[in-house]
Amino acid sequence: MAALELALVLLATVIASAVIDQLLPHVPLPLIQIGSGLLVALLAEGRITITLNPDLFLVLFIAPLLFREARDADKLSLWHNRVSMLSYAIGLVVAIVLVVGFMLNWLAPSIPLAAAFALGAALGPTDPIAVASVSKRADIPARQQTTLQGESLLNDASGIVSFQFAVSAIVTGYFSVLDAVGAFAFSFFGALAVGVILGFVFAKVADWLRDLGLENTTFHVLLELLAPFIAYLLGEFLGVSGVILVVACGITMSLAPRSLGPSAARMNIVSASVWKVVEFALNGVVFVMLGTQLPQAFGDAWADSGISNYDLIFYVFAITLVMHGMRFMWALVSEAREFRKRGERPELAKRLRSAATMTFAGSKGAITLAIMFSLPMYVDANAMDPFPQRELLIFLACGVILVSLVLATIAVPLLAPRKKEDPTEMRQRDSEACADIFRAVIEELTARQTRKNRATIGPVIALYNERLERYKEKQDLEDESDIELRLMVLDWEQEYVLDLVEADEVPPMEGYQYVSRVARVSRMMRRDARKRLRFLKWWRRSSTTVRKMGTKLRRRLPGDYEPSPESTTRIMRDIQARADEHVVKRLKELMPESDIQSEKISQLIGEYERSLLLLRGPGPSVTAFTRQVDPDLDAMRLGLRIELDQIQQAYEDGRISRASAQQMRKNVYLMQIDLDDYV
Repeated sequence: MAALELALVLLATVIASAVIDQLLPHVPLPLIQIGSGLLVALLAEGRITITLNPDLFLVLFIAPLLFREARDADKLSLWHNRVSMLSYAIGLVVAIVLVVGFMLNWLAPSIPLAAAFALGAALGPTDPIAVASVSKRADIPARQQTTLQGESLLNDASGIVSFQFAVSAIVTGYFSVLDAVGAFAFSFFGALAVGVILGFVFAKVADWLRDLGLENTTFHVLLELLAPFIAYLLGEFLGVSGVILVVACGITMSLAPRSLGPSAARMNIVSASVWKVVEFALNGVVFVMLGTQLPQAFGDAWADSGISNYDLIFYVFAITLVMHGMRFMWALVSEAREFRKRGERPELAKRLRSAATMTFAGSKGAITLAIMFSLPMYVDANAMDPFPQRELLIFLACGVILVSLVLATIAVPLLAPRKKEDPTEMRQRDSEACADIFRAVIEELTARQTRKNRATIGPVIALYNERLERYKEKQDLEDESDIELRLMVLDWEQEYVLDLVEADEVPPMEGYQYVSRVARVSRMMRRDARKRLRFLKWWRRSSTTVRKMGTKLRRRLPGDYEPSPESTTRIMRDIQARADEHVVKRLKELMPESDIQSEKISQLIGEYERSLLLLRGPGPSVTAFTRQVDPDLDAMRLGLRIELDQIQQAYEDGRISRASAQQMRKNVYLMQIDLDDYV
């Protein structure tokens, strides 16, 4: 019961912190959540026991968040910045371990050198959640953002391995540099190899299950949610870095080729929605948990009479200064190499600003605290020999985390401020973002459309297309021509029907007649015909004609069956219906992957589906026409709910201003009220 109460309290605190964040937009959400967690810990003292289990914390919170970060990361940018990224993730961590360790041991001789190294190792990794939060509030260059993201994904392995060896040196009294290097290589590269294999296996299993007919979206999303937990636990079982294994698995799954189609598109949309909820909850809980641990972490060391409280504060700031100074020097060298590689010669001020941005943006977070809480209570459990200065080390870690977060909050927006947009540019940006929101709604509704619900969702898609067209006309937004898209679709039709003729699935005479008709339409739209494509079609048509000559001659012999005009019309209608179905399927596959405006694809899908309805269905009655024109109320509510989600996402991503988001929400609320009044 206590665990349930704790979970509910943490989730309620996350929700409350999100509300406070709207009231205090200039205060970073992580700091609000840490403060909220601290308040919860103080108010709940004696009623709810709040303890952090490091192993459970890493697998339950950090693993899925890193998996999501890895899947969404720009893989090409990570590869281009791999040298800089790995230098921060491995080289800088080792340097911080050594510098912080020797400095702390010199300042406080009561802390053994190995224990000081353990603190340096815990402070080495940057926190991916904190880094992402800081990056949203500043205009950090894309190259630096990629380096920071890749560093936070990979430096946990180097920090954790260094920490484990430092603790082992205290417990066993033995340390070997050769063993440490070998263990790190096995943990890091072994996790990479296993993660790549596991990600490939997950992707293949998902495709295999789809081939078997298991297209259940809920099942595939649940399988994806389980992937990071399975990956992390497998890493722990094999003795390699579970964190790196999760990252490698996530990257591989995102790169693995997937089958396309409406079901896959629906799965991607639902998966993205589920992950947004999971990411929001876990991100918040991580920082709230960090806040709840502060009273315990600070209290024991602060009450210790063996060391002055002024000394404690001095140690925190000294460690922070040395750690940031080390990172600044590293960033200077790394940025100079990047500038030289691109042939740039920036001024000294720009080089210093760039290095300072990389320094303060690499803030510490909950991973550091989770590592420190895994310090053993005793060096020798049998002899009850306590771990040297455990409370002091945890206090110092918490202090450095808070100072680094505050410095990142203040310094990074000053070093890389967001450019103040011209009011005209802001309105243009908001207009384009609003149009993108309509397109996102059209894409999601199209992905959810099936043959069974086409009659209800189709009219809603048509309404959103009309709203988008009116909005673009009102805002004077540029509109793409759909000529190229229509020409591509006509080519699909011709290729598909020629394939049917070659496979003996349709009669050749009617098939060629249909292809000729489509070709004439295409030529009317395209003045400069593609000669090569026409030659290929002529060659295929000629070779097929030779093979079908006997059949056509037999059909003209006396006594053979001569098709009536009615049967020819029926065959042509069937060919057109099959071609229309093929085009609709390919357009739905194209929509999530293409840069073509979604409304253009959606309008074309609607045209072909209306053609299919006339070809396949019975003659429309007055009531049937009314049902098609009048959208289904549930489908309308679904579209409005999706629109609200897209507005919120655009606002959180900074693509739309608060005023525009509020106005769009107000319009949706009014339409929802109209629907309720209509009922």
